Amino acid sequence: MAKQKRKRKQKLLYRPVGILLGMASGAVASTLFAKAWAAIGDGDAPDAMDEEREWKEILLAAAVQGAIFAVVKAAVDRSGAIGVRRVTGSWPG
Repeated sequence: MAKQKRKRKQKLLYRPVGILLGMASGAVASTLFAKAWAAIGDGDAPDAMDEEREWKEILLAAAVQGAIFAVVKAAVDRSGAIGVRRVTGSWPG
């Protein structure tokens, strides 16, 4: 029972860290996407509601953006969990 209580407390304590890491990963992913799109696309990344852009360009931008965000989020989440384990001795979540 004490182990479950400790795990619940650790999840609560990790939540603000997770939120901050999520915000940071969003900023990093956004910057990486802008650089990636500059290398492969014409100008700014298209918005789905931009009627001047073609479907293939919009869908390519969405796929690239999604992949970058997913990889950055996974890397940041995993790194955060490893950091918590180093500090506390147990895995969060």
